[in-house]
Amino acid sequence: MLERFKLVKNIMNARVVAKKMKHFAELLLNKNKLKSKDQVPFIKGKRGIEIKTAREVKLIKKSSQIVSKVLSEIIDLIKPGMTTKDLDNFAERRIREMGALPSFKGYHGFPASICSSINNEVVHGIPSKNKIIKDGDLVKIDTGAYLDGYHGDSCVSICVGNVNEEIQKLSNVAYEALFAGLDKIKAGNTLLDIAGAIEDIVKKNRFSVVEDYTGHGVGRNLHEEPSVFNFRTKDLPNVVLREGMTLAVEPIINQGTKYCKTLDDRWTVVTRDGKFSSQWEHTIVVLTDGLEILTERNI
Repeated sequence: MLERFKLVKNIMNARVVAKKMKHFAELLLNKNKLKSKDQVPFIKGKRGIEIKTAREVKLIKKSSQIVSKVLSEIIDLIKPGMTTKDLDNFAERRIREMGALPSFKGYHGFPASICSSINNEVVHGIPSKNKIIKDGDLVKIDTGAYLDGYHGDSCVSICVGNVNEEIQKLSNVAYEALFAGLDKIKAGNTLLDIAGAIEDIVKKNRFSVVEDYTGHGVGRNLHEEPSVFNFRTKDLPNVVLREGMTLAVEPIINQGTKYCKTLDDRWTVVTRDGKFSSQWEHTIVVLTDGLEILTERNI
């Protein structure tokens, strides 16, 4: 699941003094909604970037491996004629069977355990019994699991059946861009190193990087600092990577324009031009000389 950013101007100093990250889901928070008894807690005790201990990394890896297992199973399960609600029911059941809670369900009112975004839907698609998966669809499945106080988060793009060659390329380039960014991760490098590598792959293939949504830190909360952006910018902090940072890296790329809009359900984001979108995501931990992919899966 992604974060959305906006710039905040400090009028008292008559200049921009901060670039503030804000979770997209928090913009939609309805404080009057009741929480289910097993809804994942939102931890407010810490601020800023958290450097995880070896023990914390092991716990994040446990939750991340549940996410990896569920996504691998969905890749095998999905077929034309299924509904996105079928996939959501499956994901929630499997996450709970493995002893965890779905990170997304109830998160600031989100009603499901997965985000299921089809074709021109970019992110945060709500599963529905009325959304039937068809041959040739590009389906993005994003999910998270919460176990022993820590989250894992990952997303895959699934080409269902006989997919148009250009759409297959879109998914392949998003996947390649993810790993180009991951290749830049090690202690001492920066977020701009990741972003530049991702952006170069996408632009070389004449696709566009969605700029409204970014990756994020992950740990005790599903969304933590920093914002892991996928494009070169001076508007967000260019954080130096440190060993023990746990990040969700998730490039989103569009077939056409980078611009998006949110539908009336206040969650589902679609491309403005109606063209397709693809997303891949991994949760990782920064190491001295590289990284470990905590949501690694064999697909």
